[in-house]
Amino acid sequence: MNVLWQDLRYGGRMLAKKPGFTLIVVITLASGIGANTALFSVVDAVLLKKLPVKEPDQLVLFKALTVRGFSFGVNGYTYPDPATGMTVTTSFPYQAFVRLREHESVLSDVFAFGGWVGVNVNVDGQADVARAQVVSGNYYAGLGVKPLLGRTITDDDDKASASPVAVISYRYWQRRFNGDLAVVGKQIRLNSVAFTIIGVTPPGFDGAMQVGTSPDVSIPLALEPQINAGRPRMEGAGPWWLRVMGRLKPGATAEQARAGLESVFQQSVAEHWMARQSQAQSQGRKPLPPLEPKDYPRLGVDSGSRGEMDERRRYAPQLYLLLGVVGLVLLVACANVANLLVSRAAARRREIAVRLAVGAGQWRIMRQLLTESVLLAALGGALGILFALWIKDGLLAVSDWGGPGMDALDPKLDLRVLGFTLALSLVTGVLFGIAPAWRATRVDLAPALKDGTTSSSMASRSVLSRSLVIVQVAISLLVLVGAGLCIRTLRNLQTVDTGFNHHNLLLFSIDPHLLGYTGDRLANLYRQMFERIEAIPGVRSVTFSREALLSGSTSGRDVYLLGTADGQVKPIGEVKLHQVRENYLETMGIPLLAGRHLRPQDDERAPRVAIVNQTFAGRFFPNENPLGKRFSFSPDRPGEIEIVGVARDAKYRSLREEIKPTLYLPWVQELAGVSSMTFAVRTSGDPASYVAAIRQAAREVDSNLPLAGIRTQAEQAHQSLRMERLFARLLSFFGLLALLLASIGLYGVMAYAVAGRTHEIGIRVALGAQTGDVLRMVMGQGMKLALVGITIGLAAALALTRLMQSLLFSVSATDLLTFSVIALSLTVAALLACYLPARRATKVDPNVALRYE
Repeated sequence: MNVLWQDLRYGGRMLAKKPGFTLIVVITLASGIGANTALFSVVDAVLLKKLPVKEPDQLVLFKALTVRGFSFGVNGYTYPDPATGMTVTTSFPYQAFVRLREHESVLSDVFAFGGWVGVNVNVDGQADVARAQVVSGNYYAGLGVKPLLGRTITDDDDKASASPVAVISYRYWQRRFNGDLAVVGKQIRLNSVAFTIIGVTPPGFDGAMQVGTSPDVSIPLALEPQINAGRPRMEGAGPWWLRVMGRLKPGATAEQARAGLESVFQQSVAEHWMARQSQAQSQGRKPLPPLEPKDYPRLGVDSGSRGEMDERRRYAPQLYLLLGVVGLVLLVACANVANLLVSRAAARRREIAVRLAVGAGQWRIMRQLLTESVLLAALGGALGILFALWIKDGLLAVSDWGGPGMDALDPKLDLRVLGFTLALSLVTGVLFGIAPAWRATRVDLAPALKDGTTSSSMASRSVLSRSLVIVQVAISLLVLVGAGLCIRTLRNLQTVDTGFNHHNLLLFSIDPHLLGYTGDRLANLYRQMFERIEAIPGVRSVTFSREALLSGSTSGRDVYLLGTADGQVKPIGEVKLHQVRENYLETMGIPLLAGRHLRPQDDERAPRVAIVNQTFAGRFFPNENPLGKRFSFSPDRPGEIEIVGVARDAKYRSLREEIKPTLYLPWVQELAGVSSMTFAVRTSGDPASYVAAIRQAAREVDSNLPLAGIRTQAEQAHQSLRMERLFARLLSFFGLLALLLASIGLYGVMAYAVAGRTHEIGIRVALGAQTGDVLRMVMGQGMKLALVGITIGLAAALALTRLMQSLLFSVSATDLLTFSVIALSLTVAALLACYLPARRATKVDPNVALRYE
């Protein structure tokens, strides 16, 4: 320790002697370490951080693996499992939760929760929309979560006969109740049902749902039918909708839990199938196919330490790619610093020679130099933490990459992140320090001890120094090519023909079903909304649809075509559909290509009709006129819907997605499936200026009906490109940072080269060398390094940018234009970095230069 303290003191004195050098190195390292720390804090919050609950590693999350063709309604995530060829779902029917909880197993507790739903919340006469989840009575006890205020939901609350109670989140408590300590015991109305708030969850706990999903209100599972009147999911034949978690007993394993509960789970599947069969018979529908033993789903289990993982898996490739990019930027910073250390070591060549001559060992001196490097890295890491705070907040503020739900995400520079920064600083110190230290101790003592020996020229001509410059240029080109491809992708998406007019459109959503509106009462409410809003001066037209265009959501159904010749029913698979008001195409600016528009007369008493898009007509009627053709959504009711028009193709789910066969259906004829609808208001001027008037019109219809998701259609399109915008911004920023560091590195090497060759240049000028000759000589040396780096960078980019293909749109991962422009730009930057030292070389005075050194 005494020797280490001696090295640290000596290293500190040496750095203090060169404050300019020290400052440049520390800032260079801080930029790389800060960027890595900031992005790691986001990666940690999104992908790595465990739930803030008791012993999270003991939690397991169940999943079901189903065979192809096993049909059931799912409210949750499904995805293919490549390992088994089966389909995975994270949701279960209510029967499964009941049976799993009843069975004795290696689990100390089994609890459940449902995915969040929008609810109408009325507090003191003020209506709003909040995110609510239902949880089993043992949910909080199973997780081991203690309330901040009041108490949590218990098994006694989870009964249909119990008084309705609710627990609110800390974030909702702050936002809606201003942190009022008297909130416990307060009564609120959820979908017109009175609930009493009994507790507030602690800060940082956002439930076990997907990352970025923070439920505002939690209510007991047994009370779900009360807030979801008309569409309860607690029915025996209801959808698969509950997420089921468990806590392992000490010493138990997840595989033991799965094996012990699989037969119980399959028994619950049989019960659910029988309930669905009885429902089909009572409704006069075709009976379900028999459930064969080979069709039974299998039970699967994952770690529940981080809650639901589906959204985390979706974000993982992009975030890890960005983390790799900032890692490359740190490598450029390290190469730059290593080059500075090589030059500094060359300047200390005589000092090191003297120490070696008096008996110091090579490893002893290397340790001293490495101590100085680690000290520099520590200073860079400390400053990098300040940079990280700024970069992290800027990343979350400008990118909006996670969407509205990510307001629950709160990356922190906690002990985990600070530990990452410390480890990164130490590794960085060794990384950029070991090669210069090794190079510095390989000294020929006799020449080095002579007073007139030059050192700067040796530093500039070393293989290590030139190699570091090449590495910097290559990495910079690689990152800039990635940025260029992302910028082109963003530009391509921004210029995509959406097929409709997105200007002067205001969107908002309402869900009257939450207040009990159904049937004729619901239809009358919507008609009153149309009338009130259309009466506002400046409003040109009003329409609505089930899903907003470019919102990322779609609605679809299986379709069965009726053959005109043979009368046979032909299934064509799922098609996308819109339930819309009759003026939807006109209001959205979607041209009608053939047939007629929908009409107000196309109501529940009229024959069912639909308009199809070009893709539907071209795919299913390639050489026929689709008008008059018939289809249905069930083989039991063949040909009940007639095609009366063909509309131009328009983007539905996103700008990226290929246009799918789409139907436009009159909303009145689909009233049973109409609930939450998104209004589109075409205005004469700025749509945002009409928000207050539209709110007032809605209050006049029903003061308890809040408007949700108010935005313009242009903003909707802008939000749909948030991930592309994030990549374009970050890769551009990091690419330019890498380019700046590489240019500084090249400039530094060339500046040292000119200083070291001053005597040589003076002789050349004295013998008749012209300004152009000196300029070409110096610039040629630097440009050789730059061109080698560009060549290596192009080869690396050709190999690695293929990994980005899934992120690109209408541009190849090996796009010639992007590669050429980036290579040319980097060449220009290298020319400028070389020209400045070369220009100084041309001004060398031979009389002074011949006496140099």
